[in-house]
Amino acid sequence: MARTKEFDPDTALRRALELFWEHGYEATSMADLVEHLGIAKASIYATFGGKRDLYLKALQRYLETTDPAIMAELSQPGPVLPAVRGLVERYVREASSPDSYLGCMVVNGAVELAHRDETVARLVESSWAHLETTLTSALLRARAQGELAPDSDPRALARFILVFFQGVRVLERAPDSAARLRDAARVAVSMLA
Repeated sequence: MARTKEFDPDTALRRALELFWEHGYEATSMADLVEHLGIAKASIYATFGGKRDLYLKALQRYLETTDPAIMAELSQPGPVLPAVRGLVERYVREASSPDSYLGCMVVNGAVELAHRDETVARLVESSWAHLETTLTSALLRARAQGELAPDSDPRALARFILVFFQGVRVLERAPDSAARLRDAARVAVSMLA
């Protein structure tokens, strides 16, 4: 007879995500996971696979919770540019918060692992492509509604915003970056006038 799990896998995955997000893949040991999750090493392996498998599941969970929120925000009816400007300002506000230092798990994974792990690279690229497509669609709508000049390039502007967002998430991890982020946001928002 199979034993029932003595822990909630969803809660364990959420806790693993927190640990990987804070410390990264390399700096998180299996002993750290055992301690933070409060479950035995054998249970981690039986439920999630090895450390890499657990990291990939955590990264996937992160993507499932963050990407749809941005799409919903930019898909609202009405004027588009206020929503895009609001998103730029929210990114900077969150990154400038004194208790914010984790950055974005996607950016962290890109910096730490994407150059040598094809699966991580694919997840990172998928997230960035999704964000770029969402921004491009919103900006195409903005151009069609007369919010952007008829000769504007929504795809190039979407790529600029995507790169801006990733840079914000990198600087979020550095101390004393709030002034830089606010100045950069002011320039980014001015491009959306």
